[in-house]
Amino acid sequence: MALFNFKTDSAPRAQNAEVEAFLAGYSIEVMPRTAEKVENFREILPKGTRVYIAHIEGTPIEDMLATAARIVGEGYTVMPHFPARIIKDRATLGDWVARYKDVGVREALLLAGGVPAPVGDYATSMQLLESGAFEGFERLHVAGHPEGNKDIDPDGSDRAVMEAARWKYAFSQRSDAKMAMATQFCFEAQPVIDWVQRLSDEGVGLPVHIGIAGPAKLQTLIKFAIACGVGPSLRVLQKRAMDVTKLLLPYNPDEVIAGLAAHKAKNPNFAIEQVHFFPLGGIKTNATWAAENGGPACQPAQ
Repeated sequence: MALFNFKTDSAPRAQNAEVEAFLAGYSIEVMPRTAEKVENFREILPKGTRVYIAHIEGTPIEDMLATAARIVGEGYTVMPHFPARIIKDRATLGDWVARYKDVGVREALLLAGGVPAPVGDYATSMQLLESGAFEGFERLHVAGHPEGNKDIDPDGSDRAVMEAARWKYAFSQRSDAKMAMATQFCFEAQPVIDWVQRLSDEGVGLPVHIGIAGPAKLQTLIKFAIACGVGPSLRVLQKRAMDVTKLLLPYNPDEVIAGLAAHKAKNPNFAIEQVHFFPLGGIKTNATWAAENGGPACQPAQ
């Protein structure tokens, strides 16, 4: 995917202004094992960055808590995942919430989780929301699926996904917590634009934090995209893979970011509120790309 080549002096400034505004306040996702590779987050991430901590099945809660405590201690807002299907029961959920609160966490991403069957009492993020366990949390995010989710809608439609989105928006209207929808990553702007407009048409007013895959090897992205069920926008990677001149070059999210930023600039009320990066090629690589392409830079302590 080639970088844009602008022929005038004014065009780069206009484009950069759009992208800069779009990347402001971006968030990023880590796991305990990837966080361990970062010596100091202050050296790579802008002050105030929201850092999601993905809770993969089999990861001990102690590892999640240690990672959360460390990143909070370095001055960042932490949002751990709560995958419903790996939480045994209400007592376990309450224990996790209390222990996260003890290390300064006041935000959470609630999602069903990628396991095929629940291990206990919870199967959906809606059940977690209804549990009352997150009383006192300042912000709660829920999952969004711009290209559908065949685990939820096996027939390929988005009927159940949209029904759940409407329920979550209704819940947000009676919750004291700020809520938003954080999405799976995509590689093409237009399917995202169409989906966000569809949400609006369906009466879902949740702000969207759009998932973007950070710079990575093409083979790595294709592997993750297939595993995560990325749909129509996967064709962007497939087309690139067929071009021998680009096959070995790393993928950068320049085009999808530019397309979404341009649409947001022309439509300020468009529901995308922030960018959420999945650093599939490494946290430092992603943060460096963001800083070099209009996003905020880190400000290490003097």
